[in-house]
Amino acid sequence: MSRFDTKFAALANKKEGAFVPFVTLCDPTFERSFEIICTLVDNGADALELGFPFSDPLLDGPVIQAANNRALSAGHSTEDSFKLLEKIRNKYPDIPISLLLCANLIFAKGLDNFYKRCKDIGVDAVLVADIPLLAKEKYCESAKKHGIQPVFICPPNASAKIVQGVAENSQGYTYLVSRAGVTSADNQAYATNLDTLVDQLKQHNAPPILQGFGIATPEQVKEAIALGAAGAISGSAIVKIIEQNLEDHQRCLAELADFVHRMKMATK
Repeated sequence: MSRFDTKFAALANKKEGAFVPFVTLCDPTFERSFEIICTLVDNGADALELGFPFSDPLLDGPVIQAANNRALSAGHSTEDSFKLLEKIRNKYPDIPISLLLCANLIFAKGLDNFYKRCKDIGVDAVLVADIPLLAKEKYCESAKKHGIQPVFICPPNASAKIVQGVAENSQGYTYLVSRAGVTSADNQAYATNLDTLVDQLKQHNAPPILQGFGIATPEQVKEAIALGAAGAISGSAIVKIIEQNLEDHQRCLAELADFVHRMKMATK
């Protein structure tokens, strides 16, 4: 069983959902990013979804775009991100780690080289945000060759065929998007058909469903789980805490610890 499979089984036994934070690696610097991620894990994160700094992130709103820019302005590269991942994996050998990336970052390294590096470091899953199901073959082939679980996004406007494809091709977990648009902790206008999508995904035996986009409060975590999701992913709300405390790193860590603790408690 993969780390994601093991984690979801353990949570199900405890009748808990999963809380999964997202941050951009190396934001605002390598060392501070490591301390931030340690704080997330130590205060209840069940898994990690992480991004590499990228100049043109596809799905990200202004908060996460700014995180990318901070990491890039600090001189950090894909190589630094891999080094940080290695440091995280060495400290936390059991936590599931997924990457959410744009295809250019993978393509620049070569598919086999990228996925092999992920495997060697201990990454569990990779979600390529801008690769649709129709273009999945080479990415899935390389991921599976190196033991990396491919993850796909189920958008709120997904057709029955897309829902089936997402369910059948995702491994580790399924990413259910709350609404159309880019990431933001402020836009709370969720799609009205999420319950139908959850039911359809489950009918096709999708991996555990994590709801993301706009998850910023414990109440929203509870709502996602009540909907039938296995848990929730929160990114912009976490990155906003980092942004608001760039001049006070210790306060940043304290606020992140409190936020993650409250979000995790909502899964129980």
